[in-house]
Amino acid sequence: MAKYIFVVGGVISGVGKGITSASIGKILQSRGCRVTALKIDPYVNVDAGTMNPTEHGEVFVLDDGTECDQDMGNYERFLGRYLSKDNYMTTGSVYLSVIQRERNLEYGGRCVEVVPDIPLEVINRIKNAEKKNKADVVIVEIGGTAGEYQNILFLEAVRILKVRQPKDVLLILVSLLPALSAGGTELKTKPTQYAARTLNAAGLQVDLIMGRAPIPLDEKRREKIAFICGLASKDDVISAPNVDSIYEVPLNFEKDHLSDRLFEKLGLRSKQHDLNEWRSMVKRVKRVTEPVKIGIIGKYFGSGDFVLEDSYISVIEAVKHAAAEVNRKPVIQWLNSEEFERSKTALRKLLEYDGIVVPGGFGSRGVEGKIAAIQYCRENKIPYLGLCYGMQLATVEFARHVAGMKRANTTEIDPRTPYPVIDIMPEQKSNLANKHYGATMRLGAYPAVLSRGTIAGKAYDGRKISERHRHRYEVNPEYIERLKNKGLVFSGTSPDERLMEIMELPPAKHPFFLGTQFHPELKSSPLHPHPLFVRFIGAAKARAAARKR
Repeated sequence: MAKYIFVVGGVISGVGKGITSASIGKILQSRGCRVTALKIDPYVNVDAGTMNPTEHGEVFVLDDGTECDQDMGNYERFLGRYLSKDNYMTTGSVYLSVIQRERNLEYGGRCVEVVPDIPLEVINRIKNAEKKNKADVVIVEIGGTAGEYQNILFLEAVRILKVRQPKDVLLILVSLLPALSAGGTELKTKPTQYAARTLNAAGLQVDLIMGRAPIPLDEKRREKIAFICGLASKDDVISAPNVDSIYEVPLNFEKDHLSDRLFEKLGLRSKQHDLNEWRSMVKRVKRVTEPVKIGIIGKYFGSGDFVLEDSYISVIEAVKHAAAEVNRKPVIQWLNSEEFERSKTALRKLLEYDGIVVPGGFGSRGVEGKIAAIQYCRENKIPYLGLCYGMQLATVEFARHVAGMKRANTTEIDPRTPYPVIDIMPEQKSNLANKHYGATMRLGAYPAVLSRGTIAGKAYDGRKISERHRHRYEVNPEYIERLKNKGLVFSGTSPDERLMEIMELPPAKHPFFLGTQFHPELKSSPLHPHPLFVRFIGAAKARAAARKR
């Protein structure tokens, strides 16, 4: 039978459950286990597609079109494999399934109750993911924090499964140990004690505790936590200190022999232990010191200078992956597009950067600032990478300032533009008219065909690709020839040539000016950087070298 590892959080949200889950998966994978990972989000939203990125973080998209939590991206990047809708659930999706089954009389007319029917549905979904992925070990991250009302039903699912299969279920608590002293060396265990006792009140005994802290845990703290929280040994308390790179976490865990503890507690057979490729990657990342300066022009900003980096986490990681591949250390800075609307002279600061990224987004705020920045990058030969909205706005900019369509726009922003070079897909119009917003965009993996000899064609080194999408609007077919005649190259299209997937300028015109209708960042990983990001950072590296001379 498969083994199940549940990961829950204590004290605060954002304590690192996702990276912990992904790291555990990587470690077990390195020892020959077939691993899959699930995320349970305690939101009533059916999926993450309607959540605000400034509150919830990035919406990650899977090949099958599932809009999900950003931790699913961490799982894919660490495990090096693609996941599906079976690996993600929310409170809303679980309730929806139970209600639909009740409406279909699948409960045989009996009373359907929150307990046990909701926890049993959760267990069924976990078992289904196990079978679909043919997994030896299933890692399940439960969102939220111990003691919150909203995740209590998921904890009940853990309790039921642990009663049924006591030798197959492990519960791990990731808990914060705050440091109150000025030097940050006196770690407080009391919050973790309370988190463990809170889980006791839900009928659960923790098997392992990951102590999140600014520094590694000392032996006294580990002994105290183990004794008070009812663990068998101080070896069941694993140190999880802050690190420079999230990819160091699996290696840090193995310093405390985490995989040995997992194998012992779950009765797994000892297998090979091969983290060599991962270890080499981490060493390479840490060894690089020569910088490449990348500006990301966004709109998901908080007040003042605050940026919710989680809104762009896959873009950030893809830049890091590619930078390591070309032996450069990325220096990422955030640029608010609205600043370029207020002051045209502010555009000059773009000359300080080796490359500029305009990531995906929605809505009108900051759009004219993005278009102004794109024009500046094009005219001043600054390497530019546009992702989804970033491609659409680059097309608008080219139409306005090169193709002579002065009021060109996307109909998302200006429905009355005389030149709708970006327009809504016909099949999407009824969705918007009927206010069907959730899970109705063009979502998931779609194929594309590349033109030989182009930047994209050389980067992928192939003619056919598959990439993930999340959008409603496309390049308007009515304007494609007009844009081409003025020098814009559509180097990637749908197989039927109806949809434009990649646009670029020829290398003779610009060192790197490229946009994608899809989101290449969603398929980048530290061991396999995305080829378009590698090409982009390569061009930025060349600009950095030229600026030094």
